Amino acid sequence: MDILSLLGVILAFVAILGGNLLEGGAVSSLFNGPAGLIVIGGTFAATILQTSWPLLKRAFSQVRWVFFPPYISLEDGIGKVIDWSVKARKQGLLGLEGLAEKESERFARKGLQLLVDGAETETIRSIMEVDLESREQRDLESAKVFEAMGGYSPTIGIIGAVMGLIQVMTNLEDPQSLGSGIATAFVATIYGVALANLLFFPVANKLRGIVRERTRYEDMMIDGIIAIADGENPKSIELRLRGFL
Repeated sequence: MDILSLLGVILAFVAILGGNLLEGGAVSSLFNGPAGLIVIGGTFAATILQTSWPLLKRAFSQVRWVFFPPYISLEDGIGKVIDWSVKARKQGLLGLEGLAEKESERFARKGLQLLVDGAETETIRSIMEVDLESREQRDLESAKVFEAMGGYSPTIGIIGAVMGLIQVMTNLEDPQSLGSGIATAFVATIYGVALANLLFFPVANKLRGIVRERTRYEDMMIDGIIAIADGENPKSIELRLRGFL
């Protein structure tokens, strides 16, 4: 679990609620059902309208990466490639067949299988780069879903504020209804801005960072597999791949 992400979420709530208390406000004043419905419901509605179902499903399935990111270790990747290169020099490329069958990483397994099948170097590079680029593009589109939500929520918050002020203006003769209308107006604005800057934008940027790190890892794997196909010495392969660190 990514403790820093969890700590960030906790600190965000502590900062807002703590600041409100220090100003003499009540925590209950920040909880408003109508405002939450307007901002959260409106933001999700706008996002659903602009996004296809497969992309929406993929984006929300990847939210778990914020707290449980996929394991990516360039050091482990380099170790794998060196082990493969040593075995290939001793037993030939066909000696990697058993490793390809046991490899848990789909991307690495695909590269090893291409090596075992005797594919040309350029063919291997072309196939693996297409795989990498298409997966990277899909993952970046998922991050853009949360970026779009961060753009919508402050605007929806303003809509909620205007609706609250309309309620206030239409009930000036009823003092008891003024408080709820004003509360909805201001709390909706807080919800919209807070969700955008404390949740949606950070989630989008976190996902982008993970995608970039995984792309770097897979770029390294491509270089390593191509080097094995070219018959390079394991030591020179290691020196080449350590440039990615």
